[in-house]
Amino acid sequence: MKITFRNFRITDAFTDTMGSVTVNGGRIVDVSPESEARPIDGLVFDGGGRLVLTSGFVDMHAHFREPGFSEKETLESASLAAARGGYTSVVCMANTKPPVDNEAAAYSIKRRADTLGLTRLYPAISLTEGMNGKKLSPYLEAEPSAARAYSPPLLSEDGKDVEDDGLFSAALRRAAEGGHTVSCHCDLGGEDAAVDRALRLGAGCRVHIAHVSTKGAAELLRHHKKRDPRTLLTAETTPHHIALTCRDAATSGPETFGKVAPPLRGEEDRLALIEALKDGVIDVIATDHAPHTTEDKLNGAPGFSGLETAFTVCYSTLVKRHNFSPQKLFSLLSAAPARILGLSGHGAIAAGNNADIVILDTECETLIDSAMFASRGKNTLFSGRKLYGAVVLTLCGGRVVYQSPF
Repeated sequence: MKITFRNFRITDAFTDTMGSVTVNGGRIVDVSPESEARPIDGLVFDGGGRLVLTSGFVDMHAHFREPGFSEKETLESASLAAARGGYTSVVCMANTKPPVDNEAAAYSIKRRADTLGLTRLYPAISLTEGMNGKKLSPYLEAEPSAARAYSPPLLSEDGKDVEDDGLFSAALRRAAEGGHTVSCHCDLGGEDAAVDRALRLGAGCRVHIAHVSTKGAAELLRHHKKRDPRTLLTAETTPHHIALTCRDAATSGPETFGKVAPPLRGEEDRLALIEALKDGVIDVIATDHAPHTTEDKLNGAPGFSGLETAFTVCYSTLVKRHNFSPQKLFSLLSAAPARILGLSGHGAIAAGNNADIVILDTECETLIDSAMFASRGKNTLFSGRKLYGAVVLTLCGGRVVYQSPF
């Protein structure tokens, strides 16, 4: 279906202008300044000169919980949550039941998600067999082949570290041979020590540090990148770590509803993360979407549901409070993760790119109500808060997959 978005503020990591965008056949076919608007046929959306059009968000770190934990989340509910949050591409982690440690398991999940058509899903594959930390995963053991049905953009043992130095190093080297980025959890012996270990053992490899939460870890990254500007090292932090502190966790129950891994830190750490985002030491914001049942949270399961609140939290925290430009925010949410994952045709509003688009109202106030989440996990510390910004409409491959009822 041909759709034209007229009179929008087109903003991404590279562009900020008033104009029109036309999509057809799953691709962006035209981007024009409003003064050069062309005759329109097909479906038309008018932004009234107020709404923002940007490239669909890319999440490098989410837990979709299938197979094995459908009481927490299903592929369908997580995909709906992604669409509602403006996410058109998502990497889901391998710590399912059984863990995703081979190509066939990952491809099966991807095919189901492709059938749903709500978001482009890229299942990560674990570093070790069964995520047991004892031997390389079947995927890494296999010889790389051009005939593979599915090659993940990210490998990860998320949820824990590979404790054996030799095995961890071997996994990193093997992944590098296949051109894969490895996302490292980093909490063995404390976050700062674990980040230092990953940097040391992963020298020369495509190492990505997940959910950075401490000032010390940010400074290690800063030192490493300054010493080697051409490094393959990248890093992410989360919306909750830049917006909340341990005081929020204490108020909500540090061992129940306020519990997350890594834990929420102090104000000094929070501000250090924001500074690291500002100057490029941390490259990406990833949700670490981790849905749980209420019973799970009462029993101490760590994690928050984040796909549906990420944009609003980040816009309120970074743009409204810390003077980030929208372009910088969209780089963190879209262009940078697309680049790291090697997703061509993503991350920018440009003719020829995939028609993965999100329409945003950046001027409205939004009351977060977790009861309205599409995700089965209602666990968030943002429920009841008034924040800025809302997702109005999401297109994935030129199809409308979410439209706000408001």
